[in-house]
Amino acid sequence: MADRTLRGSRLGQTTFEGMLDAEPAPRQLVAYECARKHRVEVPFSVEAEVPDTWECPRCSNEALRVGHVQPQRPDEKPVRTHWDMLLERRSVDELQELLDERLDLLRKGDIGPGFLHAYEKPAARTRKGRATTG
Repeated sequence: MADRTLRGSRLGQTTFEGMLDAEPAPRQLVAYECARKHRVEVPFSVEAEVPDTWECPRCSNEALRVGHVQPQRPDEKPVRTHWDMLLERRSVDELQELLDERLDLLRKGDIGPGFLHAYEKPAARTRKGRATTG
């Protein structure tokens, strides 16, 4: 099949005709400016709905449309962390008391991984690998 293809052509039916009779759609240039005073102009179709914000290509900050009122943001709830939810159920004094109780149990060996409590220091070794006596 490679022998039958026309050299210089590719799949996808590329036309070799020029676009002599084609007229581009009417466009408008919309200017945006970010907080760092970077200005960018973006071409839009006259029929297109122009967004109020655009990402600045230099610093990736939000750029606002020049001569346009800043859009109002919807009220967003602050993110609740685990600590916030914990403080809804207990006071800081109660949490401190619980922490002290758990640390005492951990130090006594009543809770926690067994390898922490069964650990004994090995005897000091000499250069030849024999244990020294104290």
